[in-house]
Amino acid sequence: MKEKYFDELLNINTGGDQKGFNKSLHYHRYEPTPYSALEKLFNHYEVKSSDRIVDFGCGKGRLNFYINYFFHATVIGVEMNETFYQEAVENRERYLKKAKNRNDHIYFHCCFAEEYQIDILDNRFYFFNPFSIQIFIKIINNILLSVEKSEREIELILYYGSEDYIYFLENQTSFELKDEIILTGRNEHNPFERFLIYRLGF
Repeated sequence: MKEKYFDELLNINTGGDQKGFNKSLHYHRYEPTPYSALEKLFNHYEVKSSDRIVDFGCGKGRLNFYINYFFHATVIGVEMNETFYQEAVENRERYLKKAKNRNDHIYFHCCFAEEYQIDILDNRFYFFNPFSIQIFIKIINNILLSVEKSEREIELILYYGSEDYIYFLENQTSFELKDEIILTGRNEHNPFERFLIYRLGF
């Protein structure tokens, strides 16, 4: 029920999963984060209007519109699949008809995640297990290079974070686990049903 309710509230269409498989073995199938999971996340995790959140593998943009609508933050969606990117752009047009005066704060880029140029203002990064560890490592390195240019507080939000992601962050980077948000009712059957928040230590 929440899927329909929130899509109608935001005037967007983000339902459905990807049919078929990506041509690249490094990129995983599209599946949007459930709205019920987003509600749980943002009941515990603070987003400020000054934040710039990048969603890698944004699909049709669900997370982007949800954050912009409720927190007025700037959101950037990065999507390699041209069909999903186009649907995100169309969703943006529909969303802006309802949420006026927010067009300067929602961006979508159609490119491979590792090719996205990290902006020195980007400070929050969302990953719903979108690609292989090899791609993840490249993106984390891109983030760290941007921090060398402009030091700032950086946090990562992992949903369905793979063991490879976690091992890499905890053993080969300065990221530290800040919080774990378990999705009760879902986690009992699947331990990956949780959000992990990592903060970059200095």
